[in-house]
Amino acid sequence: MSTFRVAGAPISWGVCEVPGWGIMLEPERVLGEMAELGLTATELGPPGYLPTEPAHLRVLLERHGLGLVGGFLPLVLHQNPAAAVEQARTQAALLTAAGAEVLVLAAATGLGGYDERPALTDDEWQTLVRTAVQVRDIAREHGLRAVLHPHVGTHVEREPEVERFVHDSDLPLCLDTGHLLIGGTDPVTLAKRYPERIGHVHLKDVRTDLADRVRAGELGYTEAVHSGLYPPLGDGDVDVEAMVRFVHDAGYDGWYVLEQDTALDENSPPDTPKLDTARSLEYLRKITGRL
Repeated sequence: MSTFRVAGAPISWGVCEVPGWGIMLEPERVLGEMAELGLTATELGPPGYLPTEPAHLRVLLERHGLGLVGGFLPLVLHQNPAAAVEQARTQAALLTAAGAEVLVLAAATGLGGYDERPALTDDEWQTLVRTAVQVRDIAREHGLRAVLHPHVGTHVEREPEVERFVHDSDLPLCLDTGHLLIGGTDPVTLAKRYPERIGHVHLKDVRTDLADRVRAGELGYTEAVHSGLYPPLGDGDVDVEAMVRFVHDAGYDGWYVLEQDTALDENSPPDTPKLDTARSLEYLRKITGRL
């Protein structure tokens, strides 16, 4: 694993920005369990979950021996660009001050959650693309790399939207094996078509039976996550090894973030997030050991 930089993410412990998602575990516990598993870095998690004052954030991370990879930032890019740009500037300043490398941008709808997704007009799409470029430039000013994250329930989710964004913008992509598959894009095929556009990697496994129902509108995304949409790596239907092998052979040297979205309730065994992440980490070690 020495040549592979592997990080964790609070969402693997059920920490999510969606209202009513589930139990939010305390940062001390989440970061402590990451460190116990041997992870050396994390993504930021939802806005406000970790301290927003850089010095306090650094102290918290250093207490657990963790660095900061970057942060997920869902922004409404197709309306009011000035507001989106200001939010991006605030997030970029925090990330840079805390030693991060990546700003992970998503084209949010402006609605709560990821279960509804209004269609965009052509003009709104062009505004989205232009605003994403502005965010990229802000990230660069702060020494960060901005990537666009195709994500369920956002305006870049389905395969035609991913292809359209690749054509209309030069932003690198966050290759999220789970969200791409749910949106109808095979992540291995995407990586093979656009290896130069892969700027960040989120590793998930997915149960395709549930993913198919989400894509067909038969099951809400949040309900699917509660039903086990994202199992530990190796327990689902994504060809994780093929994807890792390809991006590695193509020269990708960025982070691999273990990001198995989960949602916890009062009936969830308390050690599930740590145990599931440990299984994913062990599966990834086996893959990288063969490369």
